[in-house]
Amino acid sequence: MLHPLFDRDCNLIAWIEPNRNIFDTDMQWIAYISYNHVWSSDTGNWLGPVSDTVCYDTNGKVFAWSTGSKIVGISRPARPARVARSARPARPARPARPARPARPATPVGGWSSFSLYEWLNQ
Repeated sequence: MLHPLFDRDCNLIAWIEPNRNIFDTDMQWIAYISYNHVWSSDTGNWLGPVSDTVCYDTNGKVFAWSTGSKIVGISRPARPARVARSARPARPARPARPARPARPATPVGGWSSFSLYEWLNQ
């Protein structure tokens, strides 16, 4: 099941399939999840940890989140060992556009300053 991912300004930026994949709003596969970390589907580079449906950048700042998840800051994570690239998943059907959520409280450590494409290319 896909869940919407929002940025710090509550804009829909992507969709997450927990513990598996992340797709952009055009349903293009942009990242995969392995061992609670997110990896770029293009480069295989580590993008940061993920907890439930909250994605962090490599500095431990909240990058994206989904409603129903606890948004908390974390300390700077250790870089994990590189994992094997995931196989390209089938393109999912586009879900209905979600309602814009209320702005959550700023997490400890603040929000990531990365845009989606800055995060993907870090």
